[in-house]
Parts: sequence; C-alpha cells; structure tokens
Amino acid sequence: MAINKKLKEEFEYYIKNQEALLKDYNGKFIVIKEQKVIGSYSSQLEAYNETKKNHEVGTFLIQFCTPGNSAYTQSFHSRVSFS
Repeated sequence: MAINKKLKEEFEYYIKNQEALLKDYNGKFIVIKEQKVIGSYSSQLEAYNETKKNHEVGTFLIQFCTPGNSAYTQSFHSRVSFS
C-alpha cells in the first residue's frame, strides 16, 4: 500500500516539529495540512468530522500529539513460531 506523498510530507512535518508542537497541543488530536496545524481536538472522531466540513478527505493528516513515538508506532505479538 503506497502512502499518499502529501500525507507523508505532513507526517514528516509532525516528526520534525514534534517537540515544538507538544508545547501547544500535548494530548490533543491535531490536523495538519500544508505543513501547518489547522485544528486541535479532544478526539480523533471530532477532528475528522470538523475538518471534513471544509477540507477534502485525504488532504489532511490527523495526528495524536504526544511525546515519543507511541502515537505512531504499533507492536504486534504472535504465538507463531518460525523454524
């Protein structure tokens, strides 16, 4: 699955500016478009519903703003064994 180039740029903006963004948006779902924060919300659903009113879906990134990488990484555990 290819990542939309524009959304990848928005995510890279978040990573690059995470420390600065934490000062204003820690614990919030932020909406990033054109490498700017265009909204801040308490829930992901609220961020999506409010933003889609004025912006086309797929043209913005919703990111939970929190320290570290836990908001954008996942670990999967399995009982599968490889020989």
